[in-house]
Amino acid sequence: MIASSLAFCSLVLASAEVVTLPLWPEGVPSPMPPKSEATAKLIASYGGATATRLTDIAEPSISVYRPEKPNGTCVIVAPGGGYMFLSASFEGTEVCEWLRSLGVTGVLLKYRTPTRDAPEPFALPVQDGQRALSLVRKQAAEWKIDPRRVGMMGFSAGANLAGHCAWDRQPRTDSQGSALEDPRGPDFLIFIYGGGFLDKVDSGAEPASVKFRPGFSVPADAPPVFFVVAHDDKTAPVESAHLYLEYQRRKLSAELHIYARGGHGFGMRRNGQPINDWPERCEEWLRSQDLLTGR
Repeated sequence: MIASSLAFCSLVLASAEVVTLPLWPEGVPSPMPPKSEATAKLIASYGGATATRLTDIAEPSISVYRPEKPNGTCVIVAPGGGYMFLSASFEGTEVCEWLRSLGVTGVLLKYRTPTRDAPEPFALPVQDGQRALSLVRKQAAEWKIDPRRVGMMGFSAGANLAGHCAWDRQPRTDSQGSALEDPRGPDFLIFIYGGGFLDKVDSGAEPASVKFRPGFSVPADAPPVFFVVAHDDKTAPVESAHLYLEYQRRKLSAELHIYARGGHGFGMRRNGQPINDWPERCEEWLRSQDLLTGR
């Protein structure tokens, strides 16, 4: 079923700009947690679902943005939204269009949400992220992608998702306890105002008191990473700086940009602040990693 569905989709991709494919055509492996009244009220306080804010996603999917002349690199984009909704415009579709302008195949990941009421809000979204990595690599030849150049870019909660795909080596299971497909993680990571890996982060804490959550560590084979965050973004700068220092300690490839102002959720917005230039810095980093050269 999956093979035939993907074969059909590859034919469609050859003649369409953007195609949306189901991640689990035979059914998702784990049920969605029930949405609490508190979560429903919180989502409503943001204005509820809109064309640019997606929620109640029970059937996750990927939307593929192929450039006219693919250079072989692919980036799976995970929007943020606190595991309540997806900020699908500034952190999603606009990002994929920008990637496409660089010759990069952008893949918008619409992962299951809301999951904030689950014991591990990231668990089901990470399943979807791992599945997206696997599907993209299976279709690499058809989509003119180098399977060794498939990265992930995440914003806020989406960065948490992407970080788990890149750094978390704990095996995960579905609701029946069966081992899930466990593809290797992304080949590179773009981590934008993400968090969730430190234990009880306090923006005023002394560096020595900041520790990773129990059971988490940056693995020795962690992929190259590009960090972007604003200094005035509550605890996110502490997270990014601590993760960067761990990369440095392990002598792994990383680049960190902390801008003085920008807050949280700036995405691809252009409002005259220096932080708006992060896509240019990211492009430079991608080029330095030899990810914008066709092969």
